[in-house]
Amino acid sequence: MFKIGLTGNIGSGKTVVSGVFSTLGIPVYHADEESKKFLDETAVKNEIVKYFGYGVLTNGYEINRRSLASIVFTDGQALKLLNSILHPRIKQDFRNWVLIHSDKQYVIQEAAIIFESGFRAEYDYIIHVSCSKETAIDRVIKRDKIDGHSVLRRMQFQLDDAEKSRLSDFVIHNNGTEMVIPQVLSIHQQLLEIGTKSNNDIASGAADA
Repeated sequence: MFKIGLTGNIGSGKTVVSGVFSTLGIPVYHADEESKKFLDETAVKNEIVKYFGYGVLTNGYEINRRSLASIVFTDGQALKLLNSILHPRIKQDFRNWVLIHSDKQYVIQEAAIIFESGFRAEYDYIIHVSCSKETAIDRVIKRDKIDGHSVLRRMQFQLDDAEKSRLSDFVIHNNGTEMVIPQVLSIHQQLLEIGTKSNNDIASGAADA
């Protein structure tokens, strides 16, 4: 079984792409969404308060995600601190999740900062969803109802799109000028073929032994 990392900068449309893989029967672990559940853990809350103070809590002792985001997306060191709390938990949770789906030919983890967070070694292959900065900014402004400056502040903590494309094994172009589904189908077929070849090689090796 292969582990695939699906990445892309904010506004690239990686969630849409992951949805296409899901319709093909491929399990997808959404790292950004799954990370939110850890914010409800008491140990995590305590660590966050230790670093960021009680101002990031609601009156009900819940994490105020908007307040926390306003801090970490304007301060690179604060973002590193938050990631140091969440990423080890996400990594282990993903590994446990993979075991549940061990009967599949491959699984996907969708995550925005695979390269930036040092997660690259977790995967056999990386798929990057690429789009222009202008397109991404426009999408996020419409989606999150925020201004362009806020989007740019978030983007500053992500690798350049071209660099991510260079580091990835597969690239899906999502600028609105190329159809996404055929690109996904092509990569899906390539991964299935790689999986079949690997299984055949293993079987051949076992027979020779």
